[in-house]
Amino acid sequence: MQQSGHLPRHLAVIMDGNGRWALRRGKPRTYGHQVGTESVRKLIRAVAKRGIPILTIYAFSSENWSRPNHEVKRLMSLFRRALDREVNELHENGVRVNFIGQREAFSKTLRMGMERAESLTRHNQRLLLNIAANYGGQGDIVATARRLAQRVKDGVLEPDNIDESLFSQSVALAGQPAPDLFIRTGGERRLSNYLLWNLAYTELYFCDTLWPDFTETDLDAALEDFAGRERRFGGLMESDTLKHA
Repeated sequence: MQQSGHLPRHLAVIMDGNGRWALRRGKPRTYGHQVGTESVRKLIRAVAKRGIPILTIYAFSSENWSRPNHEVKRLMSLFRRALDREVNELHENGVRVNFIGQREAFSKTLRMGMERAESLTRHNQRLLLNIAANYGGQGDIVATARRLAQRVKDGVLEPDNIDESLFSQSVALAGQPAPDLFIRTGGERRLSNYLLWNLAYTELYFCDTLWPDFTETDLDAALEDFAGRERRFGGLMESDTLKHA
């Protein structure tokens, strides 16, 4: 296990590979999503145990609605069941649940479950769990631009006062530090419209493990890789500074 001083403050994860995992076993893709929920549960426990304060997971993207109807229905069913089954345990373990994304597209039952989870856990401080549901990074940026444009139109904001800081205060993860580490499982090497504004200087880690097979060992490999990186945020490494002194 990594020492706390080398850990990210904020970990973002794309949990990819459920469908392929199931198809390789002769099962429908939806079976992989079902098994993958157990890996989510294990990840949350592992992150909390290591003392990482913020975890953001990509549960359902705005593009996932284009999947076959039966798969979307199954995903919604799993989402609803997870809310019903897991929220009390999360609360007991000090996890605060926060949803980001356009939740109006979900059923009333799901929206009520999301609101209940947020309300029940709002004072918890051990781990902040952001769940991106019907979320897209480009949509987040567009929605932020619209809100700021409306403030300009209303005469309460000058265009010249719009900068990176103000924009950051208006996106879905406003008030939270940007992710330090991004993990994507399943072998793909792309962001898939995830937290595009927030990942500007995030360290990216891709692994071939399909999500249902992701374990604490895989998590620790990613954390060890992160601990060995020197983050420059556009500047120079200390060794480079000495060379040019």
